Amino acid sequence: MLVVDDIPAILRAIPRLAGAQVSPLSGGITNHNYRLEVGEDCYVLRIAGENTAELGIDRGREHACAVAAANWGVGAEVVAYLPQRQALVTRFVAGRVLQSEDAARPDVLARAAAAIATLHAGATFPGTFSPFSVIADYVQLARHNQVALPDRLYEALRSIDDLKAKAGDDDARCPCHNDLLPANLIDDGMRIRIIDWEYAGMGNRFFDLGNFAENHDLSAEQECDFLRAYFGREEPSALRRLRAMRKVSALREATWGFAQAGISRLDFDFFRYAEQHLQRFFRVASC
Repeated sequence: MLVVDDIPAILRAIPRLAGAQVSPLSGGITNHNYRLEVGEDCYVLRIAGENTAELGIDRGREHACAVAAANWGVGAEVVAYLPQRQALVTRFVAGRVLQSEDAARPDVLARAAAAIATLHAGATFPGTFSPFSVIADYVQLARHNQVALPDRLYEALRSIDDLKAKAGDDDARCPCHNDLLPANLIDDGMRIRIIDWEYAGMGNRFFDLGNFAENHDLSAEQECDFLRAYFGREEPSALRRLRAMRKVSALREATWGFAQAGISRLDFDFFRYAEQHLQRFFRVASC
């Protein structure tokens, strides 16, 4: 895919981007991202990486979820979507991209909880997301592409049924992001907005909560503070469910890395990334 060669055609298709100054954006290990500047206005162009449909990403669904999230005030404004070029343009969100250590600040933790709670209270998203199904799909994809999977992965996979029972699944499905990495949250000091809706769909809120906790290295005390901020009260069984999904999140990220090691052409060590998250799975506190 000659991504850079696609950009002039994309800009011609969107009148407001005529004459835009284009510069690559760092970050992201699935897609190609560019900053577009037109006068005082700034946008982000994201062109999908190759083979991302094999990871369960539906670009039409992603677009619909991004539009909904923007309407609810938790996402960036969607400017254009060009399905034939796998391109999405959003307005640039000013603010600080979170680092994992930012969650140690109570004010940031409270803003993150508020953003996630607003998302979960939204109307229906298209599609569904189950981390357990996704993990199984990624393992199968990695095997199909002859990725050498470590023995410790199979050890981790044997705990899936136990984790599923501890996480619980008795809540009504709600809109979920399912990829709450620090790089996907932008804080302007007043509110946090969430970007990159590739894995969004109707799901279990506790996967988002555990995913956030895992990706931001929350301590035991911070887990409790985060849950109180999210629910507005003490919620029985919430900590157990969050911790179960925190382990599921680490395992999902590991299997995603192993799957990417077999299909991606990006210059990134996905196998090492997967190994790191597999190690994190075994370090997460027991439920």
